[in-house]
Amino acid sequence: MRFTDRYPIVVTDRKDACRDFWVRHLGFAVGFDSSWFAWLASDDGSASIAFMSPDHPSAPPGPEPFGGTGICFELQVDDAAAAHAAVVATGATVGYPLTDEPFGQRRFGLRDPSGLWVDVVEQTEPAAGYWDRYLAPDPPA
Repeated sequence: MRFTDRYPIVVTDRKDACRDFWVRHLGFAVGFDSSWFAWLASDDGSASIAFMSPDHPSAPPGPEPFGGTGICFELQVDDAAAAHAAVVATGATVGYPLTDEPFGQRRFGLRDPSGLWVDVVEQTEPAAGYWDRYLAPDPPA
């Protein structure tokens, strides 16, 4: 199977606020917008997301309105410090400060108006030996 795109659709009654948040604070551009659906993508097309009102006229069966928990939208970047500075400069409220994690990430996080947690991550070298305790032992020969 070959996919031409992939993106989550967040069902929310805050569609317009989410659209505006992702454009203003994360630099996404609107590719399609209507009264019930908005599709956004990063400038280079490497990431996309959509927001759908609960009253979407052609909603597929199943997606109930998002309750704000149980999912994290990961945005991997080359420079988390630069991304953090850019997001803070827009006036966004960062809920998890820029942090160097011992497991090998520099990251920060924030919530969009639907409650979706957005984790902005740069991969870094983990602390020496950090992952050793999680590796499975070699099977006996």
